[in-house]
Amino acid sequence: MYVQELEPVADSLALSALVAALPLAVVLILLGAVRMKAHLAGLIGLAVAVLVAWFTYGMPIGQTLSSGVQGVLFGVFPIMWIVVNALWVYRMTVRTHHFDILRRSFGRLSDDPRIQALVIAFCFGALLEALAGFGAPVAICSVMLVALGFDPVKAAVVALVANTAPVAFGAMGTPVVTLSQVTGVPLETVASVVGRQTPLLALVVPLVLIWLVDGRRGLRETWMPALVCGVAFAAAQFAVSNFVSAQLADIAAALVGAAALIAVPSARKPAAEPVRAAVLTGTRSADLDQEDPRREVVRAYAPYALIVLIFSIAQIPPVKDLFAKATLAFDWPFLDVADSEGKPVGANVFSLPIIATGGTLVLVAGVFTAAVLGVRVLDSVREWGATVHELRYAILTVTSVLALAYVMNLSGQAATIGYFVAAAGAGLAFLSPMLGWFGVAVSGSDTSANALFGALQVTAAHESGLSPALLAAANSSGGVLGKMISPQNLTIACAAVGLAGREGDLLRKVLPWSAALLLVMCLIVMAQSTSVLGWMLP
Repeated sequence: MYVQELEPVADSLALSALVAALPLAVVLILLGAVRMKAHLAGLIGLAVAVLVAWFTYGMPIGQTLSSGVQGVLFGVFPIMWIVVNALWVYRMTVRTHHFDILRRSFGRLSDDPRIQALVIAFCFGALLEALAGFGAPVAICSVMLVALGFDPVKAAVVALVANTAPVAFGAMGTPVVTLSQVTGVPLETVASVVGRQTPLLALVVPLVLIWLVDGRRGLRETWMPALVCGVAFAAAQFAVSNFVSAQLADIAAALVGAAALIAVPSARKPAAEPVRAAVLTGTRSADLDQEDPRREVVRAYAPYALIVLIFSIAQIPPVKDLFAKATLAFDWPFLDVADSEGKPVGANVFSLPIIATGGTLVLVAGVFTAAVLGVRVLDSVREWGATVHELRYAILTVTSVLALAYVMNLSGQAATIGYFVAAAGAGLAFLSPMLGWFGVAVSGSDTSANALFGALQVTAAHESGLSPALLAAANSSGGVLGKMISPQNLTIACAAVGLAGREGDLLRKVLPWSAALLLVMCLIVMAQSTSVLGWMLP
């Protein structure tokens, strides 16, 4: 048995923490300063983590490599298994042109560009984040807005800022699932606390989007639809994440938010021509006035309805129990680790949910989608293979980062850093979201930031007397606000709207909003750590 040691360097916690932080420092420097591609930075960081675990912490090389392999497996299944199948569904809608039908359908809901921004960037963007994440909402929504006549810069900024509130539950709950896995905090607990933090952002973001689209006039004229949309989104995200399923939180929030928005009478009023002339400064897509048969419109919405239906069925207790029986649990080979107190860690046993995982359920929805959209079997298989090829670097990035996280967590490196950071005491609650924000800003992924810093946050919480669930959730909730300024997302937004090379322009426009909303989240978490808002926690 390998027993984790907290002070392997000269019996000094500070020096040990400095050495333990080397893998993280290497990754962050390579990504932020050197601008190295994420998958290469992740692999180099993994190599540094292995060396530190082996030489400094004395973890046997066999166990070190075994812990990294476990991280790779978790990165492939269930994490990227969800993303691949979700993007596969999207690719089939593009192949059959039903995505264009969906875009035209959104354009007909309202001719007010301010309402269109809420429907597409906030509500539909949240649905895309729920199904796929990893940059898809920013790319797709910004293209949609440009097609409606938005200026490319404004379209990109709106899509980036909108991609905040749903991120923690994106890709069928992948960030919170990862957070639970690396921290040992039950998924239900993590999702419950995150579901009491990010909905507060959802109350504000629609109003921010209206301001970005049309300034004070927009807020004066359309604050009511924006507020109703935000409240409905927040209420649904809170209720579903706390009482139903983390995987369904964003899907429900997106659908309820959109329905509430369209239900507001003022949201359906035609926009005044001066508003349209001031806001829609780009070139409007020529096919927006094309009429689509009702049957094809229904088929365009069908993939998303199928996913909601299948996930809802999977939450029925008898069905859920049946699927759970297909979960494989086994002792992970070549791994026998105990924490610094001599207690075996949970990673010694690995669970593999074959059916009861979001990726498998999305795969089933994808099979039905292919049938509904009329995609032939061979073509659907080719699209799945093309999706894997498109995501090859993302798969390598996620697996390398999770392998790094597992090596750091199981060797004791994360625990050492956590004990050292705990010296911040009560101030840790205010700083905790900043760590997640920084991780996402650099890595571009809330999942990666949770894998890197989740265990550290929990260790620090234990030592400082704060709630481990609160700080773990704060890492994810703060992280969502770093998404809009991450180099990856900025590059995706620029590429989508034809602004290649202008990432700096977008950064200057979104950075103030990212920092302001981060401050709000820091204050929320700090208040939740005290009696002021402590009543909000489960």
